[in-house]
This record gives sequence, structure tokens and C-alpha cells, in this order.
Amino acid sequence: MAATHDTHGIGATSFAALFPGQGVQRQGMGARWRDTPSWSLVDTVSEASGHDVAELLLEAGTDTLARTDLAQISVFTASLLSWTEFRDTHPEARVTAFAGHSLGEYTALVAAGALTTADGARLVGVRGRAMADAARHRPGAMAAVMGADPTAVEELTDRVRRDGADLWVANLNSPQQTVIAGAPDAVETAGAQALANGWRYSVLPVSAACHTAYMAPASQALAAALDEITFRPAHAPVISNVDARPHTDGHDWPALCARQLISPVRWNDTLHTLVTELGSARFTDFGPGRTLAGLARRVFPDVPAEAVGGGRAVVYK
Repeated sequence: MAATHDTHGIGATSFAALFPGQGVQRQGMGARWRDTPSWSLVDTVSEASGHDVAELLLEAGTDTLARTDLAQISVFTASLLSWTEFRDTHPEARVTAFAGHSLGEYTALVAAGALTTADGARLVGVRGRAMADAARHRPGAMAAVMGADPTAVEELTDRVRRDGADLWVANLNSPQQTVIAGAPDAVETAGAQALANGWRYSVLPVSAACHTAYMAPASQALAAALDEITFRPAHAPVISNVDARPHTDGHDWPALCARQLISPVRWNDTLHTLVTELGSARFTDFGPGRTLAGLARRVFPDVPAEAVGGGRAVVYK
């Protein structure tokens, strides 16, 4: 499937559909779809999640959208709007598999047919609130380390943790980018060591240590909600963040979704699974911004990558 303005042949080859996570939100990101048929799903998401999603997509400011729970439901909905419009206007397009980064995994599950829109929204609502609550009770921090081999970054986190501080690898995004997370002082300590090693280092604007043991309470709350949701038994392939493997059996997902909150996102491995194992010939990023398209392009420079969330394809060559 492809962008509404398919001027680059997006629909001509099989591609991997990618869905971003929290952090790509921006004010007015839903305006593009306000007068399109796909906008009807906003009411479904609002009712199921308990959030006024139309307000979030059209009017909410940067400070409001920075809240974990509001950011997650907003990005989920905007990405789903992008996907729905694309699917409806390009029924001939061929998707190899679906994948989403962290929160984006829920959008991928809806797009792949594993979850209904309402059930996906319900889970995202619970997930966002549970993560925000966990962060309030145990604040954390996250930072991206760039220019270092992921193994070296993992060894750094292991050393800091052996010294008694809470620090883990949270996202394995690419061979050049690894995100670490944990206690704020531990992240600061690791940052100083990273800079001393000649690596680049950037603290992320969050107050949570996502995908670490700090999210254990959120994982438990999400597991309870997952017990009340029925995943479709068979669906199109979705690559799990937890193991970077394709899953087509809905019975796998309750455990995978609960584990995802306390496990590293294996995004680099996910991209490799999509290309080298499943034969994806292109990447298409459905969501606000172009984060995943740019990341995919850095991991696989020879594989075309598009970002279509704004309604017009941005092609990385």
C-alpha cells in the first residue's frame, strides 16, 4: 500500500508498513484527515479509549501532547488515519508485513487485522495511563547513544548496573543508535562515559524509563486488560518488538504485548527480518513525521523508504 500521491510507485512493489511510537506527535496532526471518510474512526477511538481524540488531533498544544497517555492515543489515531486512507485508495498495494515501534505495534496489529480498532484503542488507552502512572511513582530517564556499536553500549549499561545503578538498553534502533533508560542519575553517569568514549549522546524529553523494569507495574496493568481482549486467531504478519519475529497467530500477542513494556525494542533486528527474511522491497512509514522512514533508510541505504503520514510521500533515496 502507498501514499495518496503515489508518484514514486509505492504501490508497485511489496512493502513493509511501519508505524511510529510516542515522540512524533505535533499540534494539528489530524487536520489532514478532518474532512475525509477515514475521520469516522476518531469517534470509535474516543469512545473506546476514554479520550477526546478529535480535540487532541486538531487543537491540543505541545504541552498537552507531551503527556504520555495523550501522546500515545494521538499518535495511534493519526497513524491509523494515514493507513486507513491509504488502504482505501490503494486496494491493489501489497504489504509484506507490518511492524510498529513500541506504541506503534498496536497500530500495526489493527492494520494487520489482529485487533479491531476499538480493541486497539482500548489497549492503547490502558497502556498510556499505566505507563504515566508508573513514571509518576518511579521517575526515569532515557537517552540516545549514537556512533557506538550496540554491544559496546550494552556493556556500558552492564557496568553501570554492576555499580548499583538502574540502567538498561531500551531500544536497539540501528547499528548506530541505541537508547538507554533507567534512573536519571544512572542515565547521566552513562552519558558522561559515552562522551568520554567519543560517542554522541542525547537525553530524550521524557520522564519515564520505558522498556525497562521500571515499567513492571504498567505491564501488570496492561496484562489485566489484555485478558479481556480477543485477538483474531489468524492475521497478516506482524513483527514483534520483543523477539523481532513475524507472528500470524493472535494467541501469541497477549504475552508479547505485556512483555514489550519491560523488554528492549529490537527495531534493527525487525528491519532485518522484514528485508532479509520476508523480502520487503520498500518501507512505508504511516504516521506523523518521518522518523521510521529515516531510520530504515540508515539501516538499509539501498531499500527505498517513504513517509506518507502527511498525505504526500517523502522519499528517501
